[in-house]
Amino acid sequence: MTDVGNSPRFSTRGLALSVALALLVGLAIGFGVSRLAAPSTPADDSAAAGFARDMSTHHAQAVAMGMIAAKKGLAPEVRTLGEDIALTQQGQIGIMSQWLRDWSLNLNSSAKPMAWMPDGDKSALNGNLMPGMATPQEMTALENASGKDVDTLFLEMMIKHHLGGVHMVDAVLTATDDPDVLWLAKGMKTRQTLEISEMQKLQTTLAKR
Repeated sequence: MTDVGNSPRFSTRGLALSVALALLVGLAIGFGVSRLAAPSTPADDSAAAGFARDMSTHHAQAVAMGMIAAKKGLAPEVRTLGEDIALTQQGQIGIMSQWLRDWSLNLNSSAKPMAWMPDGDKSALNGNLMPGMATPQEMTALENASGKDVDTLFLEMMIKHHLGGVHMVDAVLTATDDPDVLWLAKGMKTRQTLEISEMQKLQTTLAKR
């Protein structure tokens, strides 16, 4: 495999933009076809609705982390990756928010994080942080970091964040049959699993510089 430092994945901003565009086009097609086969919409306490809300919150932190890396990262690969993740996950937040509007549901809920997931309360750190999410202290450390420390912290935190996101995706894939949720969740898992591998390789590459 091509060294991640020279990979096209980290050499252009176009990747995240093309992915976001593909998601939006796919969503438009998906709603036009899948809802004909599944006219009912998810309930407020459904796994689909809970996933859309919780993953939007989960993504929002990834967007914040990505923007920090894009602005302050030392390695160009880290800056490009941060921007790609921020753009892609912001686009996915928009898709999930639109689902909730189309389902006539509130964007927020009084339910505890992960309430839609079996034994979800056991996956939440301190009862409110979803799997992989950084603590406020960790976010502050990333915000205050500079130079190589930004790269190191960002990669460590984002790998953990992605692993938690994949855990949530695996849960919703077994808990809902909503075609649009399944479509986006599978795409998330594919992309985030690939990014985890690329970030691990990037950690090795940067350690040698």
